[in-house]
Amino acid sequence: MEKGSVCVTGGTGFLASWLIKRLLEQGYSVNTTVRSSTKNMSYLTDLPGASKRLKIFEADLSKPDTFKAPIQGCIGVFHVAHPIDFVGKEPEEVITERAINGGLGILQACLDSKTVKKVVYTSSASAVVFNGKKYNEVLDEESWSDVDFIRTHFKDFGGAPYFISKTLTEKALLKFAEDKGLDFVSVIPTYIHGPFVGPNCPGSVHVSMAMIFGDTSVYNMLMKTDFVHVDDVARAHIHLLEYQKNAKGRYICSKVVVTIQELYNLLSVRYPEYKIPNIDFLKDVEEMKFPGVSSEKLLSTGFRFKHGLEKMFDDAIACCKQKNLL
Repeated sequence: MEKGSVCVTGGTGFLASWLIKRLLEQGYSVNTTVRSSTKNMSYLTDLPGASKRLKIFEADLSKPDTFKAPIQGCIGVFHVAHPIDFVGKEPEEVITERAINGGLGILQACLDSKTVKKVVYTSSASAVVFNGKKYNEVLDEESWSDVDFIRTHFKDFGGAPYFISKTLTEKALLKFAEDKGLDFVSVIPTYIHGPFVGPNCPGSVHVSMAMIFGDTSVYNMLMKTDFVHVDDVARAHIHLLEYQKNAKGRYICSKVVVTIQELYNLLSVRYPEYKIPNIDFLKDVEEMKFPGVSSEKLLSTGFRFKHGLEKMFDDAIACCKQKNLL
């Protein structure tokens, strides 16, 4: 079973913690990084296999050298960590600089290790779709978000610094890897949904479950949404590390696209026990509609999605109930 050591940055996050769970199940030894402010990590240390094959290191993107120790001796690195600030605590430039410098430091540590064979970076569909293309278009990995478009259209929305930093960081890391000859791929998930390892409901799950929670304030973010199950995203990361020696560049990872009307129809029938607020009030709301994306490049490597939209909601609801969040 033992497959060697890998590093997962940002281990307490939604995707990273699920990725750690999956890696331990598949026989990897995992080094993961957390910030020094992290208090409760029992949900990581309690994972099956963690007592023998999980090591936790303190590291911070603002101090790139702190990633050298967890990366040393690893055969692969999953760089999942990224600054998230949707309330405007820090200027966009500060967040972007920390994300880029931290990421470049991690890639340099991979080169210096002499053991890392591949780096898998977690990007975001926000680095692809925000560029003024029409919502009925379908974009692939050649498409990049436009920073000026984001600044103009999201100036009153807290996500702009995240969207911009994700776009510029992915570009910087791809260029560095190409210049240095480092085997590097980026996975570009859309809205990640499903169950979670940690004690709190992740932001993307909360928005996805807005109808179940009765939170109409974020309905406008669900007008037309691409979803993917967290387990499929984790599996895609491992797939690209393990099986694709010739995998290069970017890989969009998205299972299904659904309109808010379709989502309402599905959830109100499937989960009648929840009093789902209707969507009639959205007729006068400015719609946030963006282009779709294609996972064809990822599928061409032999990867297959296992979970559809119903499973995403079934798993997320069951998880929320188990953690007394619903």
